[in-house]
Amino acid sequence: MNRSAKHKVSGPRDQPASHHAGQEMPYWSDYLVRLGAQVKKAANTTIWTGKPVAPNVSEYLREPAEQGVVPRIRNADGDRRMNVERRREFIDISNSPLDTGALQQEALSDYLARLGQQSEQTARLRVPPEQDVRENRIEPSRPGARYGIRRPVGDRRAGSMQRRKRAASLDARPDTGKWLYFLPRLWGRMTAKTRRATDQIGAVSLAGLSLGMWGYYFIAKLGMYWAGLIAFHTMENLVFAAFILLPASSRILYRAKNILAAMLAISLLYYDSWLPSVSRLLSQASLLSNFSFAYLFELLSRFFSWQTVGLLLASGLVYRIVSRYVRVGVLVIISMLALALIQYYPVDIKVADTARPDMDRVLQEFFAKEADRSVLFVTPQASATPFDVIFIHVCSLSWDDVRAVGLEAHPLWKRFDILMMNFNSAASYSGPAVLHLMRAKCGQPPHGDLYTPAADKCYLMNSLQLGGFEPSVALNHDGKFDDFLGQLKKHGRVNAPPLPLNGLVAAQYAFDKSPVYDDLSVLDRWLAERQKSASSRVALYYNTISMHDGNHMPGVDSAPNTPETYKARLTKFLDETESFMQKLEASGRRAVVVMVPEHGAAVRGDKRQITGLREIPTPAITLVPVGIKVIGGRREGDALLIAQPVSYLAISQMIERMLEKSPFDNNSFAPSDYVDDLLITPFVAQNETTTVANYGNRYYLGRGVGKWEVYDEFNKPAVTP
Repeated sequence: MNRSAKHKVSGPRDQPASHHAGQEMPYWSDYLVRLGAQVKKAANTTIWTGKPVAPNVSEYLREPAEQGVVPRIRNADGDRRMNVERRREFIDISNSPLDTGALQQEALSDYLARLGQQSEQTARLRVPPEQDVRENRIEPSRPGARYGIRRPVGDRRAGSMQRRKRAASLDARPDTGKWLYFLPRLWGRMTAKTRRATDQIGAVSLAGLSLGMWGYYFIAKLGMYWAGLIAFHTMENLVFAAFILLPASSRILYRAKNILAAMLAISLLYYDSWLPSVSRLLSQASLLSNFSFAYLFELLSRFFSWQTVGLLLASGLVYRIVSRYVRVGVLVIISMLALALIQYYPVDIKVADTARPDMDRVLQEFFAKEADRSVLFVTPQASATPFDVIFIHVCSLSWDDVRAVGLEAHPLWKRFDILMMNFNSAASYSGPAVLHLMRAKCGQPPHGDLYTPAADKCYLMNSLQLGGFEPSVALNHDGKFDDFLGQLKKHGRVNAPPLPLNGLVAAQYAFDKSPVYDDLSVLDRWLAERQKSASSRVALYYNTISMHDGNHMPGVDSAPNTPETYKARLTKFLDETESFMQKLEASGRRAVVVMVPEHGAAVRGDKRQITGLREIPTPAITLVPVGIKVIGGRREGDALLIAQPVSYLAISQMIERMLEKSPFDNNSFAPSDYVDDLLITPFVAQNETTTVANYGNRYYLGRGVGKWEVYDEFNKPAVTP
């Protein structure tokens, strides 16, 4: 076949000048002709011998016709399923009629030959003349140039840009009509891109209907929020849900997304919890490092609740069953959106008639008023009967703790001449609490100002020393944790050395494994030293940590189990305090004993804080029992119970009145003489990060400027003693 002559054949000029598939047909025609010849040759040739004689395989490959079975013809080239002997016999047979398989091969060869001829005829009709080839600037030296193509048929080496250019050249229209097809093609491309974008959006929205097992994560958090166990930041959780719904295009991205989602889920759960912030934990890392392993393990175990875990497991099983029939993800997202609307547009039925107060302004006004209040001590007259002032500063004791262990009826409470039922210690940790007491002569300062110098008139022990009282300090611990003695000296201006404790036997061991000595033993030692002293007046500051969280008894059962041992330890402390008062009275000394706790132990905890955690200074922690007992004087009338909200200024005011009018001058005194016009202090308690304040008989929790919420858990009449 003369291929060069094909280019001289021209079709009708009125046919489309597309030069398309016809230019590729010469390859196909030659290929099909050669393929037909090969098939024809193979049909008449034995594959093993190469002889052009087709064997008669009917007796080897066909079933007997008389059995009524349709003959089954095997491959004429030799079936590989035959054994070796049969193949040899098959090869030796010659001069036999052509088998049916060979007939089929012959028919196929004829078909391919005819198909090749038809392809050649079609190519002759569609191949463009030489003029069209020259106009397309086809280089004859390049492969396939004589047929008007850049690459041979099916060559994948042609780049995508070259293929697009080739397709554009094949779809070219005459200049007169190209604008006729431009707008439809442009519209088609635009609609195709729009359709692909909408398909992707539809795929994302469809994924949003199913959060998978992450839906259980949000359901569990919503359940704990409804139970008051955690908070729920809706916007952050919605953003996390949107991140989960993002599609991953590869397996690596899918795994990376799951790892990142797990990390974000843990972080978001901690952020939603009532636990201290990460910055707060880092600032207290040095103190936490002093905790014993047993105490840390106990704290972690308090976060574990079998009841909560059981409910979560049951809800997980229910979620797995329901999610097969219901698109729970849709309900979860709708619930979070509804909760967001409720949180951002709250409807408080209880205070619907009054607007919520501006607690930032209320707090500023409170501290501005407290800054102007103070109590000035007078120097006792020379003719006045001298007496000692003893401050018993108790760690981890509040009215809520007393009620939790059922010791409201202990005899010590009835021994006090004045008992304050609504005293606010204003702090939930020992360091700030001791500074509040040491600056009790002035109004309550903000938490941050406790560590800055104040006026000389504000310091309690320093003022008593100027009034003729010799300062004295005693502790039933070493005072090293959180540099307790250092803070007492630096910020409380107490320069007296602590009472030596050598020779005393440890009654308990603290959470940092340091010894805790028996209260009565330490007070008895101080009393023995006081009997030897020639000072007419002594001011004692005694600090005890016998009820501190994490203390444990020495011996076999040394594991810290504060909730179980708190009642026994508190009972012993109250008994020993009463015994010390009896010994003090029997010694013939005159004294005014002021028992004031630092803060509570949080024995019961609450919904936002586990047992022992005091990061939020709630009323259950800072409302403490404060009692005043006059030793050596005779009381007229009954003991007084002070129900008004008071704080440290009230203590300073009563001591100042006793200095001015000694309860021992006439061998009798009336408690009412020292409580008239007592200074009232509204409830405000703080630590470094949180503030709890009472306004309008409602408690509010603040976590920064403008971040206030109603503390409904404590807005109950039963909280106020």
